This record gives sequence, structure tokens and C-alpha cells, in this order.
Amino acid sequence: MTVNLIDLYSDTVSRPSPGMRQAIAEAEVGNEQAGEDPTTNRLQEMAAGLLGKEAALLLPSGTMCNQIAFRAVCEPGDEILLDKTAHPLHYETGGPAALSGAMTRALDGERGIFNADQVRDAIRTRGGHYPISKVLSVENTSNGGGGSVWPLEQIEEVTDAAREKGLTTHMDGARLLNAVVASGIQAETYAKNFDSLWICLSKGLGCPVGGVLAGSRDFIDRAWRFKHQFGGAMRQSGIFAAAGIYALENNVDRLADDHANAKHLAMLIADIPGVDVEPVETNMVFFDVAGTGKTAAEVAEALLSHGVRIGANAATRMRAVAHIDVDRTGIETAAAALREVVG
Repeated sequence: MTVNLIDLYSDTVSRPSPGMRQAIAEAEVGNEQAGEDPTTNRLQEMAAGLLGKEAALLLPSGTMCNQIAFRAVCEPGDEILLDKTAHPLHYETGGPAALSGAMTRALDGERGIFNADQVRDAIRTRGGHYPISKVLSVENTSNGGGGSVWPLEQIEEVTDAAREKGLTTHMDGARLLNAVVASGIQAETYAKNFDSLWICLSKGLGCPVGGVLAGSRDFIDRAWRFKHQFGGAMRQSGIFAAAGIYALENNVDRLADDHANAKHLAMLIADIPGVDVEPVETNMVFFDVAGTGKTAAEVAEALLSHGVRIGANAATRMRAVAHIDVDRTGIETAAAALREVVG
């Protein structure tokens, strides 16, 4: 791999800054599993306050956040409603089925965003022959939808439709703070529509690991059981909780830089012959290279020889993700490399 790689594969490749590393090194720690790690406790309180919830729980990954949220409310045979592009449907190794015995029902949203009528149509009639519709899950921003931001009014409509039929509402907030920065809507305002939700620390916020799940105190008490059951028990977790505190204090507003860089990249590559760029709302740039006569995998491999990594998302669709470790110069270098590779 190229040493000075301009890595736009994902915002998960972001690395801790010197300031974050110092916070990690100086973290006060204790036995997290006994509730005695002061840095973890502080991060959990910060996240709960940010999201307007009673309590929060630090977990090793966002996938674990989603799966614990589902397990806390689902019995085997229950059903989770979510968009056809949703992360738990495609990228969590069948977790709902394996860990909760739950089914998934995909809604046909547009850019990852479905509507209230689709929710009402998907909710099962109660009866002895049917699975029970139990959870509505919303992903904001929508990764598979191109980094799209859910309109607040539409969130209110779909969650109202779910609650009318007694469903629990959950937000996959892996990039919720990107939605906050892009829309100007506070995290707590989005969060009030959901029984549970989480934020990721290891994407745009630049932490090495972790997510924080939030909800009512009763929900988090139950989540603790599944945290242990799923192998998420930790000890001196203040080591990475300190990174989360640093990120929430220093790295949220700067997400606007990533959004600006993503839009700049989109502008630079939009006029490359054969490249079709999708709308950009946050830090993700999806584009199709079918018109170049090359596959996404071929373009991705060729870019590596130019010191640039961009992911092949499908046969001809690619995804570039702006993040804290790629500046404007890196964006312009990546665009020039793509032009040369497909030219």
C-alpha cells in the first residue's frame, strides 16, 4: 500500500490526531464493567445529554449498537422495518437473524429515505400467521442513499406512523452528526422521535473505535445485559472513551470541512467524460463510471497506482468519503488521478 495514500475509501480510516492521542494517554481509567471508569461515565453522560436521553452506553462498534437495540425489544420471529439500503440489512452479517431471531422487511425508499405510507403498508396485520412488526429503523444520514440527510418532517411522519401501531423506533445514527452539521438541526431534535439511537465515534469524529447507544434508563439497563452477552464487556475503556470526549469537544463543527471537500470533489469530477456524479449532501460522493467503459474495480485498482484509494461500491458505482485526514489538496489530487485513469 502506498505510504502517502490519499485514502477516500471511508471515513472509518480516519486516525486519531495528536490532541486525541494525548487525551487517550492521559485518560483516567477504572473497571468499566463495574461502572467505575470515570472517563467512560463522563462520555456516556455527554452523549445522553447531546441526544436528550436519560442514559447512554459506550460500545465497541456501531454494529453492536444496532444489534443490541434490536435484541432489547425483539423476540424471535419479530420483524424490523428498514430501508432496502440499510446497514443492518447488508453489512452486519445477518445480525438481526443470528442474534435476535428477527426478520427484516425492506422498504423501497428514495436515496435511503422512505415515507409514512410505506411504513403503514409494511406493518403487519396482527394475527396468528404473521410475524409481529416490532421496530422501525431509520438511518440518518443514509449511507446507501449517498450520504443523504433525512428531512425532520419526514422523520416525524414515519415515526408517528410506527408508533400508531405500537412499534419501537430506532435510529442508526452512525453519521447523525453529519446530518446535524449539514441541516443545522440539533441532534436532540432528531433524537426525540426515537426510543433508541446511537452515534459513531470512529467515522467523521476521528476516533479509533466505538459508538454510544442512548435511550431511556430502562432501555440502557436492559442493553447492559446484551452488551455482556454479545461480548462487549470492557475494563479500562476510558482509554478510548477519552478519544470520544475529545471528538465531541473538538471534531463536530469541523465536519463542515468534510462536506465542503466532498462537494468540491464532486464538482471537479462531474465534467470527466463518462463519470456520472450523484447529488452530494454531506461527506460522501457516489459516482458511476459505466460511461468510461471501465468497471469500478478496474478504476479502483488503477487509482491505487496513483496513490489514491476510492471504493468500488458496485459493478460501476464508486464511493469516495471525505474525512479529517484528507485536506483540500488531497481532494484535488484525487480528482486529477481519476481524470487521468479514466481519460
